[in-house]
Amino acid sequence: MALKKVKGSLERVFDKNLHDLVRGIRNHKDDEAKFIAQCIDEIKQELRQDNIAVKANAVAKLTYLQMLGYDISWAAFNVIEVMSSNKFTFKRIGYLAASQSFHEETEVLMLTTNMIRKDLSSQNQYDAAIALNGLSCFMTPDLARDLANDVMTLMTSTRPYIRKRAVLIMYKIFLKFPEALRPAFPRLKEKLEDPDPGVQSAAVNVICELARKNPKNYLSLAPVFFKLMTSSTNNWVLIKIIKLFGALTPLEPRLGKKLIEPLTNLIHSTSAMSLLYECINTVIAGMPNHNASIQLCVQKLRILIEDSDQNLKYLGLLAMSKILKTHPKSVQAHKDLILQCLDDKDESIRLRALDLLYGMVSKKNLMEIVRKLMVHMDKAEGSMYRDELLSKIVQICSQNNYQYITNFEWYVSVLVELTRVEGTRHGSVIASQMLDVAIRVKAIRAFAVEQMAQLLENSHTVASSAQRNGICEVLYAAAWIAGEFSEHLRDPRGTLDDMLRQKVTSLPGHIQAVFVQNIMKLYAAILVKYEEDEDNDGIREVSDLLVEKLPMFVQSGDLEVQERACCILQLMKYVKKLQDKDVSCADEVAALFAGELNPVAPKAQRKVAVPEGLDLDKWINDPPSDSSDDEGPANSLFIPDDSRMMNESMTRPVVEELSDDELERRREARRAETQNNPHYLKLGASAKGSKYQEVVNVEDIPVANIDLSVPLYVPVTENSPQSTKRLSDKYLEAERQARKRDKKRRHGKKSKRRHKSESEEDVPVVHKVDIMGGEMPEGATESGDEGNLELDDNDPHKLLDIDLDRPLDADEKLPVRTHRIVSPSSEDRPVEEKKKHHRKDKEKEKKRKEKEKKKSKKEKKRNKSGDDSAHPSLLIATELMSPGHEAIPSPGEEEEVAPPSALVKKDTTPKKEEPKDDLDFWLSGQDAPVAVEVTAPEPGAAADVDSDAEDTSRHKKKKEKKAKKEKKEKKEKKEKKKKSKVADDEDVDSGRRDGFEELDSDGPPPPPMSSYRLLAEDSNIKMTYETRVQSQQGQQLIVSVIFTSLAEQHLKSLEFNVMDSLNTKMDRLPGATTHDGVPVPFQLPPNSFNEGQFAFQVQSINVAQKLRGTLTYTIKTEESSTSEKLDFKLYLPCTAFLIATPCSSDAFARLLQGGELSSKYSIKLSSGGAPFSHVLAKVCFYGHFAIVEQIDQSASLYSCSTQGHHICLLVKANGGGDVSIDGKCADGSLLSNVMEEIKVTAS
Repeated sequence: MALKKVKGSLERVFDKNLHDLVRGIRNHKDDEAKFIAQCIDEIKQELRQDNIAVKANAVAKLTYLQMLGYDISWAAFNVIEVMSSNKFTFKRIGYLAASQSFHEETEVLMLTTNMIRKDLSSQNQYDAAIALNGLSCFMTPDLARDLANDVMTLMTSTRPYIRKRAVLIMYKIFLKFPEALRPAFPRLKEKLEDPDPGVQSAAVNVICELARKNPKNYLSLAPVFFKLMTSSTNNWVLIKIIKLFGALTPLEPRLGKKLIEPLTNLIHSTSAMSLLYECINTVIAGMPNHNASIQLCVQKLRILIEDSDQNLKYLGLLAMSKILKTHPKSVQAHKDLILQCLDDKDESIRLRALDLLYGMVSKKNLMEIVRKLMVHMDKAEGSMYRDELLSKIVQICSQNNYQYITNFEWYVSVLVELTRVEGTRHGSVIASQMLDVAIRVKAIRAFAVEQMAQLLENSHTVASSAQRNGICEVLYAAAWIAGEFSEHLRDPRGTLDDMLRQKVTSLPGHIQAVFVQNIMKLYAAILVKYEEDEDNDGIREVSDLLVEKLPMFVQSGDLEVQERACCILQLMKYVKKLQDKDVSCADEVAALFAGELNPVAPKAQRKVAVPEGLDLDKWINDPPSDSSDDEGPANSLFIPDDSRMMNESMTRPVVEELSDDELERRREARRAETQNNPHYLKLGASAKGSKYQEVVNVEDIPVANIDLSVPLYVPVTENSPQSTKRLSDKYLEAERQARKRDKKRRHGKKSKRRHKSESEEDVPVVHKVDIMGGEMPEGATESGDEGNLELDDNDPHKLLDIDLDRPLDADEKLPVRTHRIVSPSSEDRPVEEKKKHHRKDKEKEKKRKEKEKKKSKKEKKRNKSGDDSAHPSLLIATELMSPGHEAIPSPGEEEEVAPPSALVKKDTTPKKEEPKDDLDFWLSGQDAPVAVEVTAPEPGAAADVDSDAEDTSRHKKKKEKKAKKEKKEKKEKKEKKKKSKVADDEDVDSGRRDGFEELDSDGPPPPPMSSYRLLAEDSNIKMTYETRVQSQQGQQLIVSVIFTSLAEQHLKSLEFNVMDSLNTKMDRLPGATTHDGVPVPFQLPPNSFNEGQFAFQVQSINVAQKLRGTLTYTIKTEESSTSEKLDFKLYLPCTAFLIATPCSSDAFARLLQGGELSSKYSIKLSSGGAPFSHVLAKVCFYGHFAIVEQIDQSASLYSCSTQGHHICLLVKANGGGDVSIDGKCADGSLLSNVMEEIKVTAS
């Protein structure tokens, strides 16, 4: 055996490792494929060995080959073998190979489930971490379903190194297994308050990524993220949160008001440009109406645009374009900065600045901006950017049906100037604008026709550009406008001659067709004019000209041009025959083109109704048969692939390899040819010996004067490119002069409107645009296309559109691995085993009967005590329910809970309407939840809390007798008080020891009230709680929780945990962390209950606290144990920290007159028809107040907080069933919250 190990070790010495493989590939550049094939054969031999180290080395080499593009799917099973190694270095190699080569279709992935589960539960954190990292790369729906519970368990690990990775991989699990989102989301939310910043950042990333496609489902997390945003110092976390708020603010407008202050603080204070940009984006998205914030964002964006960093400049322009949509005037103030960006060397920045200028134009600055763009276009380099400038000029002018154009003569002149831009491909855009303006603006037609005539006169300058999208396209519009509106031409005969030039035949076919058609229109106009003037010579001359020139269009290669030219030529020959007979036919020819042509609407074709009997999907001819596809290769008409490839290889030219002597001979021949070539520029003698030729500087070449016998003459017109002054500039100058005159006139008038800024309406509109939608088929109406904004069906985020606020159903649990235990049947058991089971069954039956007897005794005692006090007084209810320590119901609860004695019984109270959720309270600024009335317990209900029921019932009877005596004493005191009408302070003080015993008992009894509230409940356990405080310990709060078992099994290992907040922390065992719960010191047998008390340290009592917690417990059965978890929300109102302290009327008056109680707050309640005494009882009970004095329908109340705050109330009954409460306290925040809680609970 030892010799075998030594032999194996020696063999491994000579194995190639990864370094040898890489070195060998680099050394075999010529035969790399052959070397790699040899290495793969060696790797296959290594994978057959039993040594795991050899396999790991082979898998490492395969991983590198996979990176080079080689398929290693054949070694998937060997990769899993290495993954299962116990040694971390080998396991790491296996997981790396799996993460690179495994995918969802890998068949062997089903074998990895238990292995990955084992690694996840490993005590070595690095084994678990590497399993999580690898799993994220080859996650499948099956793995996500089977391992979701294991990964979720790791989210509560004590090591942040594991928790962080577990949180991140949950995102991959959600994508593959969306059913895990709802059960796992509560724990994911807990990680947002994790003490480790890495875990917290991971949770923020996961939730933000989930909310990116479905933001409405995560709106309820806004308060948590708001708290993180105001407390976190990690810029990357802040960026993620602010991005999320940017998606949430459009869904909830109230959220923007909450975010104004923290976002503006961040914008002012942060030096991180990335964070600043995200803050600005969120302000733009969520607070578009907050002018101060928008102005701040614009100022910060100007700093970004002025920065030398091109990326920041681009982002600044991008954000500025978003502000432009809602606040154009704020951006227009920075027009100079945007125009400077047009000179930037980066083309992307120039294009972004152009987009900004598009939204910055107005009626006042349109001409100025267009002029600067045209000047910039003359200097621009590159035809692509010049084309973009031209397109943007047209878009700026034509936006919103020419909204900002006041003088269309200026716009037509701009279009004519744009035709002189060299090399543009937007000729069709210019042409369409010319046609649109000429048709829709009737007042401009005379000027437009004049300009089009000049274009046709100079058509030889653009006719050379025969590209379909070249500048020659403007001749299409020029010819159509000149022919359609020929009555505005000054010299129609000259225009006709220009359209009949020989150069026109070089234009594209569709332009020639328009020329031919409009030549006939011009001829009709000229013919009518000549007949009116009786110019017969002119008529014959024009007719002969057309008959002579039209044949050149007949010879065109375009069928449309041929057809039109032939028809018009025959028509002209017929007209000429009539003219030879002295027959007047001008009116008939003009009638051919009578009427005005209107544009067709863009959607007119799709609005055409389909005629009856027409099936557009039916074949016009018989469909082609599929028989040709079934024929064999012998019947094919084409050459088979093999023969074709062979023929291609035979016809491919053979490259001749030249020898060195032949190459040198060819070089010498080439040098001799260049030496003798007079057209080849040669360097001086000093440069002959240099290896590299120097580049000649063009500026050093002298400029020589050329003597020409015929001087070159280029006429410079007003609109020519050589002209320094543009035609459109005169309109700009005229507008400036008019504006100066108007300014002087306004300055001279001493009116109240002197300082009022000029509006858009001050600019006079010279020409009006006719808004035409285009002609539509009869009965058709204009309608817009509705875009489909839904997610793609293949998008995994569509399945994650889940309501996360709805409570979990009973079946919504993550699948847990369980062992199936097969128990033998009763026939197969031995006789002794049957006897044992029979004895066990008897013992169980005996215990069950004893329990039933005890229950029946308790019920009899309850019924007896209930007969004695059918109408329990408020005092009794208060004593039973621990007066002064009641909790306000928490929001979201639908069912009211009876005190501990009634926990076993089912609550038959009808469900109330669900109150507002946490988000509504947070956004509305209220701290107290909506109150729900609680059902009254039975008089002896609290007796079941104690283990000794009989002692409790006796004690209760004593209390009832004592209460009756006290009632009699109060009646006697009242009678004495009425007779003497003098208040004895000592009697008053003694009569108010128990808070609100001063209530009048003559009327109907007050409604029963309970301090117990439902904390949480599932199918196994139910928790109710109440709060208790002590005046000696001002910062401590005791929460008493009643645990009631609803299961038929034992519940053990109960652990109660509440997440700490900045203000409230739970007292734990020494050495415990915030993630460790407090063990409950008892077990719960079936259908039993017990009480546990938990202490909390509270820093400030001014604001109500809402804490999230978890109860974990184990259900023990005969076969196995199952761990369960129950989440809950613990609500601690401000009134929980108040103590109903007796106070004399003198002390109460001194408090009010002392000036310490500076804060005031008032509320109004609706009694709902209840007596004043009942409303006062509710205020005292739920608010923990003691009555100082009561006179008729008014009372003064007093309470003191655990931290020494004095609160004084005056309760009055107003007419109409309303009750007003005025309060005073030194702390305004505490007073307002307490009063709002009273308003909710007592109304």
